Amino acid sequence: MIVARGGKRGKTAGRGGKGQSARAGNKRRPEWRDIIKRIPKLRGRGKNSNKSFQDRSFVVSLKALEAAFATNDSVSPETLIMKGLVWTTSGKIPTIKILGNEDVSKSLNISGCRISRSAYEKIIKAGGKVLGVDFTAKSVEKKIDTVVTDVSPKKTSNKVDGDESKEKKPLKKAENTKKEDKQTHVKKETIKKEENVTNKTK
Repeated sequence: MIVARGGKRGKTAGRGGKGQSARAGNKRRPEWRDIIKRIPKLRGRGKNSNKSFQDRSFVVSLKALEAAFATNDSVSPETLIMKGLVWTTSGKIPTIKILGNEDVSKSLNISGCRISRSAYEKIIKAGGKVLGVDFTAKSVEKKIDTVVTDVSPKKTSNKVDGDESKEKKPLKKAENTKKEDKQTHVKKETIKKEENVTNKTK
């Protein structure tokens, strides 16, 4: 006795016993789909859309520089790697920034590194040098001057107090042309009227 429909599978046609799974149209929503949707996603740029493309720079304090270097030594990314304060990432030398959290008593010659304003002032005060960076007020003024000179001046009106003749001249010309047009139109109308009168008398 074959009761179930759908092929030659016998009584229950492969659906097992009674219950929700044995009925037609059984398409229950999987629980894992809801669980996966609740998990926060980090999309874009591999990890997070708010992550910057720029690599983070290694931070080195003045205290570490004073302990590792002697007076009048040159501080560069290569020397910092040699001293073990900074290390390469996948064979590349990273960007380095020096922060002025502590005071410095040694004069150091820094090059090829970023530096904060406080660290710059402390190194210059100790008699050191920082190549490629200048936080002085004069350099800031020069930058402002270059920005101002690059900007093209705005067009200004050539108005002069007490001299309105320049602005009124084009208006007078327009008024004269309108008057001439009116006079020619009147002359044409009078000529037409005279011709009509002469035709009627004939």
